[in-house]
Amino acid sequence: MAGDSGLMEAPVLNGELGKWAVLDARPKPEWLSGHIPGAMSFSWENFTRVDDKGVRYRIFTQRELALALGEMGIDEKTPVVIYGDADKSSGGEGWDFWALSWIGHKGPLRVLAGGIQSWRGHKYPVTTDAQTGARPKAAYKIALNPQVDVSTEEIAQKKSSLSLVDTRSTLEWMRGSIPGATHIEWTQFYKGDDRRPIDAAALKKLLKDNGVDANKPVVYYCKSGVRSGFAWMVHQLSGLPDAKNYEGGMEAWRKSSGK
Repeated sequence: MAGDSGLMEAPVLNGELGKWAVLDARPKPEWLSGHIPGAMSFSWENFTRVDDKGVRYRIFTQRELALALGEMGIDEKTPVVIYGDADKSSGGEGWDFWALSWIGHKGPLRVLAGGIQSWRGHKYPVTTDAQTGARPKAAYKIALNPQVDVSTEEIAQKKSSLSLVDTRSTLEWMRGSIPGATHIEWTQFYKGDDRRPIDAAALKKLLKDNGVDANKPVVYYCKSGVRSGFAWMVHQLSGLPDAKNYEGGMEAWRKSSGK
């Protein structure tokens, strides 16, 4: 599990807004339409691209992410809270959590339990002011954490020793998957109207009921590492042995297999 990380309830964040850098993981138009005061837009849609092999949705380099965070006034020790709306961000809050873990964030890292729905449910204010999150620029020092990711080559070579979990929709799953994978749609990793991440007991039951061997390293994947990033985040926050997010996803797998 990431060092100092966990869930944060809306009332706690409301009382400590000035102590945290807040990242909104929803698509930027959602952020523009109304966000938590001081929150800065950090959507996967703006930090992924087609790579040199033609694979879509690949994450920016560590250096590019570090520069972007520095422009937002965030360095590697800054306390950060991430929130989203699981559906509208396609689990992007998990992708943000994974991305910061991947580049070695050392400061406290929190996920707002229930996301923007919980915030609004408490009738806390939202704003359309794009300047309220302005912070002095910072220098973000990378400390790469490669164990939270897995390459296509590693999966191909070691898949019998991994527990692969496909978090895509049933329709996507039926159209083809990585051999040996188990299908658990990412929507099963949250519950309730506010899409709150399931707890450790529920996660253990979910994995067991679907025949996932949690004694092996668990690798979550989807099309592009976003929905699987949400599942990975839930796994990390549960305190279970560390898992991996296959950031390349089916896009990278299909490109490597020529399908």
